Amino acid sequence: MGSDEHVCPVCGQPVETVVRRHKTLGAWVPVWTDGPCRNPECEAYADEAAEPDEDHGDAPAGKGS
Repeated sequence: MGSDEHVCPVCGQPVETVVRRHKTLGAWVPVWTDGPCRNPECEAYADEAAEPDEDHGDAPAGKGS
């Protein structure tokens, strides 16, 4: 394996590791990926206020009332 530290692909600065998930064979599987870049001088800079809240599918969707 490579380095345990994730870096921004644009500026090379260290970024936090975030856990996302995807469904495989009916089970949610965690995937550790690069977080958003927090370097204000970087082209890939992600402002904390601009990040949308993620829907984690906790509430049933599409179920009629």
